[in-house]
Amino acid sequence: MRLLIAEDDKLHRAFLEKVARNTLTEMEVLTMADDGAEAIEEFDAADYDSVVLDLQMPRMTGVEVAKSIWAKKPGTKILFWSNYTEEAYIRGITKIVPSAAVYGYILKSAPAEQLKLALQGVFIAEQCVIDREVRGVQQRAGDRHLGLSEVEYAALVDLCLGLTDKAMAARRNVSLRGAQSRLQHLYQKLGLDKSDIPVGTWGPTYNSRTRAISLALTQGILNADALRKEEEDLRVWTARQQS
Repeated sequence: MRLLIAEDDKLHRAFLEKVARNTLTEMEVLTMADDGAEAIEEFDAADYDSVVLDLQMPRMTGVEVAKSIWAKKPGTKILFWSNYTEEAYIRGITKIVPSAAVYGYILKSAPAEQLKLALQGVFIAEQCVIDREVRGVQQRAGDRHLGLSEVEYAALVDLCLGLTDKAMAARRNVSLRGAQSRLQHLYQKLGLDKSDIPVGTWGPTYNSRTRAISLALTQGILNADALRKEEEDLRVWTARQQS
């Protein structure tokens, strides 16, 4: 086994190294990376079959690193080790996991024994090991009645990026009415249908559009890392339209 660990926090990195050395007796090589970009450099320089990734790192996020690794070597086993259970991260991972990939997701708050089991499960038994709390978020996000569909999620992204209805329609290649219909479905899922919004003497309490942004961020459906990536995609799309 050749293991690569990417973690930007010095104490967490040392803890991971200690647990990995004590748990994975089959390990032949262990390399540590301080951030996402260094992890890519190390992976490209040697033949690793197993990787532990923090999700929030400088220069490249864990999701971006995993996407790059799996694009080059889909059979790589990856364990995500994070403080976060936000839907934005979990949805991001779900989008990039190869069909037959073995991966895991464990929280940093989990006891050392649970981390050991996750390392053994993913890298030795080759089984997917997902933290119970993370699994719950996955299930809610995948529930067609409770979670956002990919179309509704795309509408939320465009809304958070500040696009007008006409720009949303153009970007998603649908009619204006189609874009507005997607927004209405999004509002319903978020509890922002007109009938759900409290009304006072001032009129409706919320503006559905801006309230949706607040809910997306406070509920972890979107976060800063996800929005930075979406901003990059939007710039590419805008430049293409203007060329």
